[in-house]
Amino acid sequence: MTRSAGTVLTRLAPATPTKVFDAYWQFAAERQNIFFRRNRGLPVQDLTNDPILKTYKFTNAYRASDRVSQFLIRNVIYSGIQTSEELFFRVMLFKFFNRIETWEMLQRRLGEITYAEYSFEKYDDVLTKYKADGNQLYSGAYIMPSGSRSFGSHLKHRNNLKLLEMMMEDELPDRLKSAESMKMAFELILSYPSIGDFLAYQYVTDLNYSTLLDFPEMQFVVPGPGCLSGLEKCFSSFGGYSAANLVRLVTESQEEHFERLGLKFKSLWGRRLQLIDCQNLFCEVDKYARVAFPEVATKSNRTRIKQQFRPKSDPIDYWFPPKWEINEKIESELDI
Repeated sequence: MTRSAGTVLTRLAPATPTKVFDAYWQFAAERQNIFFRRNRGLPVQDLTNDPILKTYKFTNAYRASDRVSQFLIRNVIYSGIQTSEELFFRVMLFKFFNRIETWEMLQRRLGEITYAEYSFEKYDDVLTKYKADGNQLYSGAYIMPSGSRSFGSHLKHRNNLKLLEMMMEDELPDRLKSAESMKMAFELILSYPSIGDFLAYQYVTDLNYSTLLDFPEMQFVVPGPGCLSGLEKCFSSFGGYSAANLVRLVTESQEEHFERLGLKFKSLWGRRLQLIDCQNLFCEVDKYARVAFPEVATKSNRTRIKQQFRPKSDPIDYWFPPKWEINEKIESELDI
């Protein structure tokens, strides 16, 4: 370890990094390399030499680069009426299911998705028939609670529609728009039935991609269960830091860690990793370490990665929230 490397790690003190912490940065750099190589059209076999990344499915280093987030940004948020009410309705309707196929089905059967034309009976009928035909309504990425205790139905989608109706009737879009911080907006969402910390943080982040909210992503973070497990693998001791503060400390020192390890990290066209990205990366390194470092265990005691890597045939035309001011850079900076 060089003197400068020791200085960087000292800044984390009294938290104590493990060998998995270096793998965290190596994973982030190589996963981002894969992103750019795929963007350049390289064949699957040339995307990486890492056998774990070749075999298993992992999210991108940047949350907004993932396929579902890209669809949300381009096809849900910025494709449609841009009033606060309509933006919120579309984003939350999509995110409750978090499945592209469900959204596309709704569009095919209902036409343009708008709150002005919404009715519970119409949406319930379409979703119920689609489910009865053996189709999956929800993504497996994370679990949306059934809400049956609060709304009484044995069908989860009916409870989710009632929850969305409650939010709209409470004028939540306008209340969110008036929020003075990302944390305040998070707490407004969290106050609704069946929504916990993890989902509220995911939802406020998605809404923040739109013009409804405009908070810096470095303002607030809520570590989810996967992130906590990843942190436990990366640090033998948190040294008194909270999980959120440790994620922040790691995020703020990212360039120094890449330099310490001799890694050339290609950012998202000049955009640094944000708190949400580093939070997600801890989730991903938790999975990665199950294979790379099986001897490093946590309370969850998970030992395998469930999802295999299966390349998608349709490429993504990457496009990000215009307020980030990176879309114009994409065409000219595809090389790594």
